[in-house]
Amino acid sequence: MALAASVLILDQAVKYVMYLYLIAGFRPSVEVAPFFNLVVVWNYGVSFGLFNSGSSEASFIFVGLAAAIVIGLGVWLARAETQVILLGLGLVIGGAIGNVVDRLRYGAVFDFLDFHAFGWHWPAFNVADAAITIGVACLFWDAFTAGDKSGKITG
Repeated sequence: MALAASVLILDQAVKYVMYLYLIAGFRPSVEVAPFFNLVVVWNYGVSFGLFNSGSSEASFIFVGLAAAIVIGLGVWLARAETQVILLGLGLVIGGAIGNVVDRLRYGAVFDFLDFHAFGWHWPAFNVADAAITIGVACLFWDAFTAGDKSGKITG
């Protein structure tokens, strides 16, 4: 759970700084590099804007769904058998809670990282979304290398 708490703290700290810089500083968009901008996006949907109805009421449905998922992942975490599963679940839980905090505070998730290149544009995201994505990749990695017991937790 220390990793989940660390992800939550990092996510909220970065969001606070970006909120001050972008929103309080009246900067709707800042070009950092030819392929990367800092932007202000309020995501009322789920990861990367999926199911974004623009409704803050729908956000509270996602809070309940995320809470149920976090509880389920917490049970899985207590039974984790490998370091990769611990890492993946810690990242996913911390990221999910970080986005729930936004939904409770603002009614939407604050996204601000915007990557684009060669006419291709990735949806804006935040630190919590990145942690969730990396965490899920760790869980897939563990699932596809299930025969490898070298990462097994002992003691």
